[in-house]
Amino acid sequence: MADKCSEGLLNGTVPGERGKQDKSVKRGNWGNQIEFVLTSVGYAVGLGNVWRFPYLCYRNGGGAFMFPYFIMLVFCGIPLFFMELSFGQFASQGCLGVWRVSPMFKGVGYGMMVVSTYIGIYYNVVICIAFYYFFVSMTRVLPWTYCSNAWNTPDCVGVLDGNLSSRAALNLALNATQKRTSPSEEYWRRYVLDLSDDIGNLGEVRLPLLGCLGVSWVVVFLCLIKGVKSSGKVVYFTATFPYVVLTILFVRGITLEGALTGIMYYLTPQWDKILDAKVWGDAASQIFYSLGCAWGGLITMASYNKFHNNCYRDSIIISITNCATSVYAGFVIFSILGFMANHLGVDVSKVADHGPGLAFVAYPEALTLLPISPLWSILFFFMLILLGLGTQFCLLETLVTAIVDEVGNEWIIRRKTFVTLGVAVAGFLLGVPLTTQAGIYWLLLMDNYAASFSLVIISCIMCVAIMYIYGHRNYFKDIEMMLGFPPPLFFQICWRFISPAIIFFILVFTVIQYRPISYNDYVYPPWAISIGFLMALSSVICIPIYAIYKVCCSEGDTLLERLKNATKASKDWGPVLAEHRSGRYAPAFSPSTESHLEVQPLQPEKSRSEVEAASPVQGSNGSAHSQDSRL
Repeated sequence: MADKCSEGLLNGTVPGERGKQDKSVKRGNWGNQIEFVLTSVGYAVGLGNVWRFPYLCYRNGGGAFMFPYFIMLVFCGIPLFFMELSFGQFASQGCLGVWRVSPMFKGVGYGMMVVSTYIGIYYNVVICIAFYYFFVSMTRVLPWTYCSNAWNTPDCVGVLDGNLSSRAALNLALNATQKRTSPSEEYWRRYVLDLSDDIGNLGEVRLPLLGCLGVSWVVVFLCLIKGVKSSGKVVYFTATFPYVVLTILFVRGITLEGALTGIMYYLTPQWDKILDAKVWGDAASQIFYSLGCAWGGLITMASYNKFHNNCYRDSIIISITNCATSVYAGFVIFSILGFMANHLGVDVSKVADHGPGLAFVAYPEALTLLPISPLWSILFFFMLILLGLGTQFCLLETLVTAIVDEVGNEWIIRRKTFVTLGVAVAGFLLGVPLTTQAGIYWLLLMDNYAASFSLVIISCIMCVAIMYIYGHRNYFKDIEMMLGFPPPLFFQICWRFISPAIIFFILVFTVIQYRPISYNDYVYPPWAISIGFLMALSSVICIPIYAIYKVCCSEGDTLLERLKNATKASKDWGPVLAEHRSGRYAPAFSPSTESHLEVQPLQPEKSRSEVEAASPVQGSNGSAHSQDSRL
């Protein structure tokens, strides 16, 4: 009996009331809360934590960059993260279904789907390249160690080549010519990519990369074959093992000669840059993009939580873990780069890089200097694969959940595996052009434009729609009903004023700091940049197009009446389970609402009168549940 009472209290009931299940039989839920936290950590912690944050840190004043970075985390990152988690959890819907809160803004959900599609296509290509490096590292000598290969040019100068008698000769070669290329760079450009001379010259498909791309998509599909039930089990490994590898590399890195020089270069504050607007802009952008806000993934992952889960606690844990991982990865990267700089006799800035250049050129070259270099190479690229897969799982699940929730009938729910397979096959086919000789040009074009300022616009409109169209008081009451306590005053202020202001600042900063994209010495032609802008606009344009459509379809004799009806919350907005619809969501059933609500089959004998009689008791359960929520 005591166990039953405890179970009831945990599910939001009071003693004497029939136990609530607090789970969706129809959609499914996470097996436990650890699975959700690990999946969200895997989603937020990605490749950018390894190759973008360390670069931004040393470019923007080293340790001084940490100050604006953590300021932006507190005032923008965590509040937005909490907003998206609570939004998805309250409605138990994906990035489309949640917009029953204000149907005119459903275009925001479609915009999130478009962004996730773009990112999912090129992100898996990066994972496939990591797979390729992982496989070729299984050899006695790494293939990018020396300049004696068929793909090398006379300009290649390797740090371990036998024709160099001393470090002085190497320094002379480094400083005397601008043409010096490393064997890792030539391996990357001339062998792995077989890079063409122009983005329009696709050339042939690189079959090794195409095979690895197939492997990547097969792995992603198999891990998501049963939705969150299967991916929730996989993340126990994919979300935790990268930290094991990072720690191994960190211990190895700090024991190398020159590692301290690299770490000091990474951390030494340049306080004169703290007043530079660019530093603050970079900090805000990194927080925003790193946490995955406005991709739709956070809403989707939270939609599989139980209704009374404490997503407030989760948002703080996941956000801080993500940022701490970025800082930790910086120590790992710069300890190795410091060792490399010491070995070459040059400044750390000469060997540091960002983006694909750090992951597939600078760091692999540094690995050749380590004893048993293939082992460290295997560990490093295995870590990149796991970091990438954690994000890719959520990107694919976002698209699948949005499709299944939108159709919403039993037929497609039972065949969700086939929807997942269809999305995976489409993603593979759309990624094939990125495995051609011009593929890296298209990958960087998508990375720079498809998910840049469009994300900022989507996030800003989402804040405005929830706080000012649906109403901040309504949303705060919803959270109190779900968690048992309202959002803290700090978050209320951030959601209404501070976070939208910071998002607008990021947008202005992005526009002011815009520079046409280039890759090394290659400058993109105007037609390619135009395609980039079209990709960026393709997600944003969904918002006004759907808003116009919704206003035209809404009831009303005047434009104002149509606008008011289009922005008013749908009758079926609210908790998806009937047992949670208390207070102002108390069931007043109509055919339209019954089609969207899931009534638990575990209590078929409960009549409508019993539900209505129980609703006042349910409405008072916020306080009963609040003690559990705060644990």
